[in-house]
Amino acid sequence: MAAAAAVGMSTSFLLRVSPSPSASPHAPALPSSPASSARPRRASPSVVSLSTTPRACAAGPNSSSSSSFGGQTSLMPPFSLMLDEGSRSKKPYRWQRVLLKVSGEALAGDHTENIDPKITMAIAREVASVTRLGVEVAIVVGGGNIFRGASWAGCSGLDRSSADYIGMLATVMNAIFLQATMESIGIPTRVQTAFRMSEVAEPYIRRRAVRHLEKGRVVIFAAGTGNPFFTTDTAAALRCAEINAEVVLKATNVDGVYDADPKCNPNARLLESVSYHEVQTRDLLVMDMTAITLCQENNIPVVVFNLQKPGNIAKAIVGEKEIVRIGHC
Repeated sequence: MAAAAAVGMSTSFLLRVSPSPSASPHAPALPSSPASSARPRRASPSVVSLSTTPRACAAGPNSSSSSSFGGQTSLMPPFSLMLDEGSRSKKPYRWQRVLLKVSGEALAGDHTENIDPKITMAIAREVASVTRLGVEVAIVVGGGNIFRGASWAGCSGLDRSSADYIGMLATVMNAIFLQATMESIGIPTRVQTAFRMSEVAEPYIRRRAVRHLEKGRVVIFAAGTGNPFFTTDTAAALRCAEINAEVVLKATNVDGVYDADPKCNPNARLLESVSYHEVQTRDLLVMDMTAITLCQENNIPVVVFNLQKPGNIAKAIVGEKEIVRIGHC
């Protein structure tokens, strides 16, 4: 039977090509929904990381599935099961939905402040390359290249809350610049802010953000969490959990996680893998403790990589081994 030969395909596909023989030939055909026919239902792929075990997920055109070859069962990557012609040659990706955290310092490049247009264009092009594969990308931007609230607090009578709000506005400036760069090369992009700035951006609404991602748009989250005393790293961990992204990709100016600050200690050693607990106990300078705790409690792996090396964003999403991960080791 056709159904017996179709190993690893989803139930919905079998129903389309092999209707039940018990169905009446005179029964009227049910009209298909335009929304469902336009885009297949998204299924979460299995995740392979140091912090989570592979998730069980419903079979679908973009999901992982097991199939039998010579009596052995193998796990096939998401793209292996896509039924379009030529799709089997596509390179599989590890995560379906990702949260990219870009610090303000990374946007400045080799400069100490402002924005380097070459960096933003490089980000836009790499994001474009992975969104064409079907990866959903959300971005949280920092503002340290323009104004860092924690550094200015206490200076000239500026209290911490006021300094943090100024820093939040700096992230909005970076977000709008990055949005304009992305849209200049044809990437549909939306900016959502943690507090209302309706003339320049949408307010952050979780369900709307998820819908943008499902439609293939890039969503840039700005203004941090909207509250003082919280960093944009914490905002990245929070938004990642809220939109059900599978990983935080932290773009920095260094190659990964070191046992000391490489800018101050030339003998600092690059760590191949780090646990959440190790980051907390050794006070490693990669993310603040609130962000690490949020990731730990929600089983969110953190991938740390150097933004200034071409191709690293795509490598992080695909899951190259040289990229450093933080998780349950």
